[in-house]
Amino acid sequence: MIPEKFMNRMALLLGEEYESFKKELEHGSSVRAVRINTLKSKVDAFLESTTLALSEIPYADDGFILREADGIGNTPEHHAGMIYVQDPGAMSTVNAAEIKPGMWVLDMCAAPGGKSGQAAAKLCGEGFLLSNEFVPKRAKITVSNFERLGIKNAVVTSLDTKELPKLFCEAFDLIIADVPCSGEGMFRKDCADELEWSEENVELCAKRQLEILNNAPSLLKPDGHLLYSTCTYSLEENEMVIDEFLSNHPEFELVPVKEKVRTSTRDGINFANARTKNLELCRRFYPHVSPGEGQFMALLRKKGESAKMPTVLYKNKPAVPSRSEMDIIGKFIKENLISAPDAEFVKQGENIVLISHGMPIPPYSVFSSGVLLGKIEKGIISPAHHFFSAYGELFLRKEELSNSKERLDAYLHGEEITAEHISGSGWCVLTYKGASIGGGKLSSGRIKNHYPKGLRTKA
Repeated sequence: MIPEKFMNRMALLLGEEYESFKKELEHGSSVRAVRINTLKSKVDAFLESTTLALSEIPYADDGFILREADGIGNTPEHHAGMIYVQDPGAMSTVNAAEIKPGMWVLDMCAAPGGKSGQAAAKLCGEGFLLSNEFVPKRAKITVSNFERLGIKNAVVTSLDTKELPKLFCEAFDLIIADVPCSGEGMFRKDCADELEWSEENVELCAKRQLEILNNAPSLLKPDGHLLYSTCTYSLEENEMVIDEFLSNHPEFELVPVKEKVRTSTRDGINFANARTKNLELCRRFYPHVSPGEGQFMALLRKKGESAKMPTVLYKNKPAVPSRSEMDIIGKFIKENLISAPDAEFVKQGENIVLISHGMPIPPYSVFSSGVLLGKIEKGIISPAHHFFSAYGELFLRKEELSNSKERLDAYLHGEEITAEHISGSGWCVLTYKGASIGGGKLSSGRIKNHYPKGLRTKA
């Protein structure tokens, strides 16, 4: 049951649009969509070969609404990291800003990783992505999603956002602040949000959101952009937070979002007594206006010109593998890869990690610092799933599974399968339409399964 107080508040906000909103909220269906992960598949190639029923999203070149969503998480496209299931409204947020290869991007509240994954795809493996999530369990989910998507140039941390200014100063070109909220925009999708809603919780969320946002200014370069978003409708958590932030930080200004996102959303609300006079530049994503759940976004620019290099306030030189360990790594590369990865090998505990982003690793609360190659045990390396996913194109032996549903299903179940396209012995990558799903060990024409147990489908 949608709270009556909430609906009364929405009637005041929406005026003559309220009846359309109410009808969609009470009788419409939630929409599911996918983003094609361009780190694993080109959009045109994916559309030519997929059997998924998809409809275009006007503001997202890589985003498509699913006309049939049942079982999408068990499709080979999902296992191979070719797609990420994401609400269209949520997808609109990152599409509101300009992200180019080589930029430094911070996602302050990253889990489960949807917006970070979008940013990573736009970075094309260049630059640096710091995905921070305060809740450790949710940070682990982010790492798991990054592994599947094959993201190379990211670090995942679990820090209170007030710790971030102690590590960086004017370092980032873009900061994404997709803050925790009261979740009003998810009522149609998640009934639990209805049960937890209250005006008191709205006020508590607004206070927390402003605290998070106030940690961003020193992290952002001059001429950099701060992208604030929620999945709620309340003025208190949206325009009022932006108004308060801009009042306290005159070095920031509201700027327009990309045109395609603007035309798919409604203007922000210039509420009474607002000190900011152009709050209409904020954007409101409503389900009666565009397919998807509720969202709010505001794009802010830090005034000035950025002329200096990013400042990292910590020094944390990672341990490097010993000479004997590097010999083992070299042997692994020679026997299994076309060439060495374009990355630095470092040690973290017992793990060998590949660092392609060139960043020193933060000194604490790091859940992932790059791509995990694996552990050296008894003089050999057993590659980790992340390495197969992110660097699958480098393997000498690639076994394509798209031409045999039987073998594909068997591999995803965790079974040993017959090799049909490769020979010899050693590590190999299993692919679906060219995108790496996972790894295996080839010997005598058979491939021993190394797909992680937690990801396997039921037979």
